[in-house]
Amino acid sequence: MDKSSALEYINQMFPTEASLSGVEPLMQKIHGEIRRVDASILSAVRQQSNSGTKAKEDLADATRAVEELSYKIQEIKSKAEQSEAMVQEICRDIKKLDFAKKNITTTITALHRLTMLVSAVEQLQVMASKRQYKEAAAQLEAVNQLCNHFEAYRDVPKITELREKLHNIKQILKSHVFSDFSSLGTGKETEETNLLQQLSDSCLVVDALEPSVREELVNNFCSRELTSYEQIFEGAELAKLDKTERRYAWIKRRIRTNEEIWKIFPASWHVPYRLCIQFCKQTRKQVESILVNMKEKPVVAILLLALQRTVEFEKELENKFGGDGPTRDIGDDIEEIGTWENNSQNISKIRKKYEKKFAASQEPGEDVKTGDKDLSVTGAGFNFRGMISSCFEPHLTPYIELEEKTLMDDLEKVVQEETWDIEDGSQNNVLSSSTQLFSNIKKSLKRCSALSKNQTLFNLFKVFQRVLKAYATKLFGKLPKGGTGIVAAATGMDGQIKVSERDERVICYIVNSAEYCHKTSGELAEKVSEIIDQHYADGVDMSEVQDEFSAVITKALVTLVLGIETKFDTEMAVMTRVPWSTLESVGDQSGYVNGINTILSGSIPVLGNLLTPVYFQFFLDKLASSLGPRFYANIFRCKQLSETGAQQMLLDTQAMKTILLEIPSLARQTSTAASYSKFVSREMSRAEALLNFSHRFSGRHFSHPSIFLISLLSSLSLVGRENERKNNNLCFCLFFSLSLFFFYFQFDSTLKIK
Repeated sequence: MDKSSALEYINQMFPTEASLSGVEPLMQKIHGEIRRVDASILSAVRQQSNSGTKAKEDLADATRAVEELSYKIQEIKSKAEQSEAMVQEICRDIKKLDFAKKNITTTITALHRLTMLVSAVEQLQVMASKRQYKEAAAQLEAVNQLCNHFEAYRDVPKITELREKLHNIKQILKSHVFSDFSSLGTGKETEETNLLQQLSDSCLVVDALEPSVREELVNNFCSRELTSYEQIFEGAELAKLDKTERRYAWIKRRIRTNEEIWKIFPASWHVPYRLCIQFCKQTRKQVESILVNMKEKPVVAILLLALQRTVEFEKELENKFGGDGPTRDIGDDIEEIGTWENNSQNISKIRKKYEKKFAASQEPGEDVKTGDKDLSVTGAGFNFRGMISSCFEPHLTPYIELEEKTLMDDLEKVVQEETWDIEDGSQNNVLSSSTQLFSNIKKSLKRCSALSKNQTLFNLFKVFQRVLKAYATKLFGKLPKGGTGIVAAATGMDGQIKVSERDERVICYIVNSAEYCHKTSGELAEKVSEIIDQHYADGVDMSEVQDEFSAVITKALVTLVLGIETKFDTEMAVMTRVPWSTLESVGDQSGYVNGINTILSGSIPVLGNLLTPVYFQFFLDKLASSLGPRFYANIFRCKQLSETGAQQMLLDTQAMKTILLEIPSLARQTSTAASYSKFVSREMSRAEALLNFSHRFSGRHFSHPSIFLISLLSSLSLVGRENERKNNNLCFCLFFSLSLFFFYFQFDSTLKIK
């Protein structure tokens, strides 16, 4: 303890003078505790001294034990070395004998195999000279295996001599085989009955030779078979584009005629398959030469017929030789573009489509197993598609021009035949010209996708873009136009659009048709990107076309709003001619309000039935944002306003608000009622605030500047309520100042504010 702690302890033990009597007992207790601690310390010191001595003795014993163990280990190691030396001395002679036995066995085996190799080479030489191909093939396999055992003895003169002799025999066999195969196709196979069997046996010899021999033999055979093809179709008579189909008929007839003869080739050689590859390469070169050297522009019908026959031939080869499996039929997928069917019909159609695809995928496999068992090459992996037809790509510009002309002519025709009306019972309210346009586009896409999926299809897609933009222009031009020019400006008709009930329906049909074209053009782009080669897929985009149709939709809806507004002109004029300053009593809503209600009641149900909820909501928002401020501005065009006039106009304003709020239910589209109601309430609240304020000035007549100031005051009050947090101080000051201004002039009944 420190000094302060000791003092605290003593004061705690002896707090009073009377407690000092316990000092002596406490001192005795403390002395006893000290003696007990000293005894404990002494005992611990003695015990520690004894423990240190014992620890030293234990350490010395452990050290001696380690030394004894190390000595024993060294002794054991020495004895082990002595034993190893003794065993090696004993086994030295046995090891020499073992090596001698192994060398003798290897020598005997090598000599035996050498004898067999020499004998086999001599027999092979005899077989080669007699053209005994079947026996020579088996013998050659045995000789090759024996030669593999002597790879390590290549430098031995005898082995080198045998290898050179074997090489010469292989060359003799190769020359004999090539000589015999040169007679194939010359007619000797019908004269010599055993020639085909001999050639079949020679194929075994070719398999036993190097793989390069087989490649050379097959290439020579294919080149010899196609020699007559080159001679026939390089002539002036058949070297024409309209004779392309005869080329494919020639090779199919050639394969069909020689099918039995070519069975002499092993199936693993894929001879018909290799022949077709070389045929396609030569045909592509010749057809490309014809297309390049044409002096005049090719006839589109002949060009397309040649391309169609080429694509069909490539598909036949693809199916015959098992390329990537059955090709996907894209016709049904293209037909799905722009369909208007319910879910159950879509599910049924999808089920039928995939059942059809499954059945089609099963049929080619059966044909391979039954009809073309020997000629089919399952999993050969060569893609014949585009091998010949791709050379047509740079020369298909006339076809694209013809397709564009056809689509443009069809567009003009369907637009001219368009009635701009929808038959009763139609579910989509889309113009027939739009559906017919996409029907023509789908037909064009099917025709082109069957011929090309590369640059030509991409060029045709550009044509689709131009055709759809032209149709958007046609729709845009059909919209009613407002008055323009000097005369319209002088008569106040600038920007006004007069529309009839039929015009309103036509505008709705244009909106729906533009939306259909917007949606379907996107589907068309997706389908083309799936069909076209991946190299061109990134360039397939319909965003510009969709922007065109979006602009048509916006313009049509704005035109519809302007048309409805134009119908209100008469009623707004009637409102300004009402003698608001001389009204004696407040009655029912005014006649101009009834007129506006009649106009809306006649147009809104039709528009709500024809427009989709999204575009009807857009129309309502535009109408409310236009009619509300227009009604508000029309109040300023009225003459002097009395108290009764202000009450009547307030009643008319509330009636107008009720009419506007009932529009969604009138159109049977209540999904947008909540947001629209807030929009209408906000637009009409300005007029209500203005008229409520003017009603407070009892018996007062206000000129136009006074109404302007009242309007300013009401507007500022609205701004103050809507922007409490941002502009609270500024709006409050303006509101308070103008309130004092009007409060001061309220007492002067003769004052006219100017």
